[in-house]
Amino acid sequence: MICDAKNGRLRLPFGDMDYIRFGIGARVLVMLPGVGDGLKTVRGMALPLALLYRSLVKDFTVYVFSRRAELPAHMSTREMAEDLNAALETLGLYKTALVGVSQGGMIAQWLAIDHPDKVGKLVLTVTLARPNNTVRRVIETWTDQAKRGDYRGIMLDTARRSYSEKRQKTARLEYSLLGNLGKPKSFDRFLTQAESCVTHDAYDVLDRIACPTLVIGGTDDRIVTADASREIAAKIPGSELYLYEGLGHGLYEEAPDFLRRVSDFCR
Repeated sequence: MICDAKNGRLRLPFGDMDYIRFGIGARVLVMLPGVGDGLKTVRGMALPLALLYRSLVKDFTVYVFSRRAELPAHMSTREMAEDLNAALETLGLYKTALVGVSQGGMIAQWLAIDHPDKVGKLVLTVTLARPNNTVRRVIETWTDQAKRGDYRGIMLDTARRSYSEKRQKTARLEYSLLGNLGKPKSFDRFLTQAESCVTHDAYDVLDRIACPTLVIGGTDDRIVTADASREIAAKIPGSELYLYEGLGHGLYEEAPDFLRRVSDFCR
């Protein structure tokens, strides 16, 4: 199997959780995707993601975790972090390099706060510590679309808000095609994850994060805002902040040096 790529599903007391693993490096790097995980889990994505993140495979063994398959209504990001902790315990993973993107970054904050033995280094990408008016408006739009079953609308709005003007045309075409394919049978997981973004609030206890932390944001983030990244970095002792000028919420796809930056920090 290329890059030792493997699709897995954990059978845990609270239910099943999809994950993938790839890479042959000695260091363990855990990645948590954003709210889009509510529409499609990582199941079956081991090889595509191994190829996409091939620059990491020599230095790291990479795990990417979805949320549990069946999410109860009103589940919080802190409760999702407890699920992740159980998964890491089951796999025997400690002191990992943890990379959380958007909603994944909210979950990563709680894991680092409540279970510091699981996090050796922390990268918080395009995320926030507490809700602001921008993310509330975005989540309200996506929630309304999800309740109408408008998958294509969610995809197009995500593309519009996430990418720079240079990438917009291509992104809108890609997301429009996605919106015409693969519509989820239910939007329940997405609605639960979306709600957790506007109830997440770890701000007052962020200073309990003791591991080395890198905060990455974009100056043109139209989903969580650049100020959200600045606020996190100001609150976590000794953390580093890097803002991509002119990029937004999709910077982890757009910035050519994003993976190198993350890899250098986690090494």
